[in-house]
Amino acid sequence: MENLIQIAGIIDADEANLLAAEGVDWLGFPLRLPSGKDDISEVAAKQIVSKLIPPHAGVLISYLTDADEVGTFCNELGVKAVQLHGDVEPEQLRKLKSKYPDLYVLKSLVVREDNADELLELVDECADAVDMFITDTFDPKTGAKGATGLTHDWSVSAELVRRSPKPLMMAGGLTPDNVADAIRQVRPAAVDAHTGIEGTDGRKDRGKVQRFVAEARRAFNELDNA
Repeated sequence: MENLIQIAGIIDADEANLLAAEGVDWLGFPLRLPSGKDDISEVAAKQIVSKLIPPHAGVLISYLTDADEVGTFCNELGVKAVQLHGDVEPEQLRKLKSKYPDLYVLKSLVVREDNADELLELVDECADAVDMFITDTFDPKTGAKGATGLTHDWSVSAELVRRSPKPLMMAGGLTPDNVADAIRQVRPAAVDAHTGIEGTDGRKDRGKVQRFVAEARRAFNELDNA
């Protein structure tokens, strides 16, 4: 997977259609959140996923940690990829890949102020059990491990890209204004946005989505042609 653009936090079919029309590759659906406050019902998410035409695809964004529970849920939704933000044990990741070999598994690497070495060790430990890593930003005020709207030290993500034998998706406070610089500095295989392309009403803003996609594509092309 290279030069992939994902937008997370889909709230309804209209938003999904907007993103697909504007060239977003993957649509992320955070479900069964620890807060219990999902943005969309599982039934509605399943309906949207079933209507996506490749290369567009739905991704489950989950804090579940049990391989069987994750795999069963993905099958119910019809998604081909899952993004795991919980503290999943390496043996559960290996079990998931073993039992569901066609499921594309992304494991989060949540960047804090002082955990770069810990994340590098996690990459070494889990790389054989995942298809892609995704960096995101920890919010010390809320304890949130994603959708914080906060950026992190991009040098950490760049080091993780260099260390990982698997591709890496970059997330964490990305917007139309900074995504190109992030791609140039970090050289990820993919980028993800959530709050950074929303309007004041909490919905994805078409103009921001268009700019985000254009800036990301331009930066990816620059690296490909360098």
